[in-house]
Amino acid sequence: MKKTFKLVGLDCANCAAKIESSVQKIQGVTSASVNFMTTKMVLEGDDDKMDAIVAEATAIVKKLEPDVEVKKA
Repeated sequence: MKKTFKLVGLDCANCAAKIESSVQKIQGVTSASVNFMTTKMVLEGDDDKMDAIVAEATAIVKKLEPDVEVKKA
């Protein structure tokens, strides 16, 4: 399953790279990318774990960038 999110307020390329690196380590994620230019995060992972993956990815974004809002794209 593939899901795309908009990271509203992301203004740091290094932070985007840190978010991408951390999200890729979540169990069940097959692929994760954060594009700083488009401020989009694309997650691919196990269908049955997707809700947990999204919740954990959102928590990672909030931890690394508290001002960034994760919205469905």
